[in-house]
Amino acid sequence: MKYLVAEPDEALDPGVRADLLDTWVAATNAGGAVGYTAPAPVDAIAENLDGALGRVAAGLDLLGVLHNGERYVGMGMLVTRAGALQQHWRTVLRVMVHPEHQGNGAGRILMEGLRGSAVDLGLEQLQLTIRDGLGLDKFYGPLGYRIVGRHPRAVRVAPGDYRDEVMLVQDL
Repeated sequence: MKYLVAEPDEALDPGVRADLLDTWVAATNAGGAVGYTAPAPVDAIAENLDGALGRVAAGLDLLGVLHNGERYVGMGMLVTRAGALQQHWRTVLRVMVHPEHQGNGAGRILMEGLRGSAVDLGLEQLQLTIRDGLGLDKFYGPLGYRIVGRHPRAVRVAPGDYRDEVMLVQDL
């Protein structure tokens, strides 16, 4: 498994898009906290992915991907903040690994790659949010992230099923 930074023109490659769409749909259907719930709304995910890839192609955001030697099987983004006073940090967004490749350190490779990319950019801090109730803090904690806030009931995964959104930060 290899971490790579997608160049802006690679973000528009149909093969990259197809692999990442497959990963996002599979992660959603496996119960991953990646913005949607199963069954995966493929059209909505495709629209969201296209917007994200467009920001990468425009040079606004960084796309880190995992390649298993055959195809792209994971992704994560460093999203730029609009304000001039926030240029020293990025939001980590859309972190996911295809379910077929989870449990073997792929997520750690992806997160360490994104951290290295952030250091290369001269950033001082990374921020991300997670959906509470899935144990994701146990994954991010050993990677150097600490909980700095909680938005109670911010995520409604189904009628009557609310989860807190938890904010984590890592100093670089």
